[in-house]
Amino acid sequence: MLDIKFIRENIDLVRKKLLSRNEKYALLLDNLINIDLKRREKIKDIENLKNILNDKSKEIMTLKKENKLDEMNNLLENLKELKNNIDIKQKDLNEAENSFQEIMLSIPNIPLDDVPEGKTDKDNEVIKFVGEPKKFDFDISDHVDLGKNLDILDFEVGAKIAGKRFAFMKGFGAKLERAIFTFMLDTHIEKGYTEVLTPFMANKDSFYGTGQLPKFEEDLFKCQDNFYLIPTAEVPITNIHRKEFLDEKNLPIKYVGFSPCFRRESGSYGKDTRGLIRNHQFDKVELVKFVKPCDGEKELLDLLGDACKILDLLELPYRVVKLCTGDLGFSSAKTYDIEVWMPFAKEYREISSCSLFTDFQARRLSVKYKSSDKKESSFVYTINGSGLAVGRTFAAILENYQEKDGSITIPKVLRKYMNNLEKISK
Repeated sequence: MLDIKFIRENIDLVRKKLLSRNEKYALLLDNLINIDLKRREKIKDIENLKNILNDKSKEIMTLKKENKLDEMNNLLENLKELKNNIDIKQKDLNEAENSFQEIMLSIPNIPLDDVPEGKTDKDNEVIKFVGEPKKFDFDISDHVDLGKNLDILDFEVGAKIAGKRFAFMKGFGAKLERAIFTFMLDTHIEKGYTEVLTPFMANKDSFYGTGQLPKFEEDLFKCQDNFYLIPTAEVPITNIHRKEFLDEKNLPIKYVGFSPCFRRESGSYGKDTRGLIRNHQFDKVELVKFVKPCDGEKELLDLLGDACKILDLLELPYRVVKLCTGDLGFSSAKTYDIEVWMPFAKEYREISSCSLFTDFQARRLSVKYKSSDKKESSFVYTINGSGLAVGRTFAAILENYQEKDGSITIPKVLRKYMNNLEKISK
């Protein structure tokens, strides 16, 4: 969440930044300021009453010592009324605190100054293109038909077992999926990331900490006992250091984790319903960093480079775009998307989002460090990104490496993970 002190001292700046995201957030901000003012007045009022209560209590002790019992009893009656008044005001304050906290959790992070202003993904800024899309001399197929004809990808069985938007992989399809995420993990571990294997569900506190709750509850699969299936390994990995003080000399801390991800996709009905692009369950390799604030932007670019390296090694064409203010994720202050080329659709599709959250998540999670040159502790910055979405990588490989006979050439870097298989044929 944002720092309320920063909001109070920079109200015009915060309003301008939130307006660049969406007008509704500026209205939330006005409500927040109003409730914060009333809340502080209630706190001050209660503190004054408590001071009076303390003074009266001391006075009662004096009257008791002086054996002035009638005066003492009268004062005791006044004290009961005062305590009741404090209890009523405290209850009122608790309601104001709950409203204040609810709004604070509903206000997104503010964009950094170099984030382009815009409303939709049409306003995103293309940073660079890498690789040339292959020119085919035959009529190409999409990954769904390619996988079906090779008997390695089956959405009908997925629908029979679970429902629409579930994939079923078998044979060399299952082996290719495993090869992709193992290759990704090995590559990131070589870059200094510590591999973790987390629970695939998490509690409410974990989801509030990373910003999925309360805003995105409709997109989550809720289980019993206040558990939710994770929509990304970002949730459990970022919660590793919840309520901890980190040693400055250990920063940056870098984690990589593989997990299945579960999303209801409640707001995307009718969109990307075919294939592996937007499923209810998919595999992903996630990169997460805890860094010092002064290193935030450098570490973001390094993480972006690590994610891009996977596509470089797979020799898949892609582009990098900087998201505009209106397209930023709720917790993000700055995001770069990596979009891989999909030949059948003739367009680039998102395969990773690499985001700098500044101290937005760390405030929710209470993750701090103490700098050697400062007496006070500071919140860390958090960064994460997909390294990469495995299913979308699978789809991109099938489409970019397809041959005229419907076979798929295996990218060279994956062959050692597939018993040196060079091609998947019918």
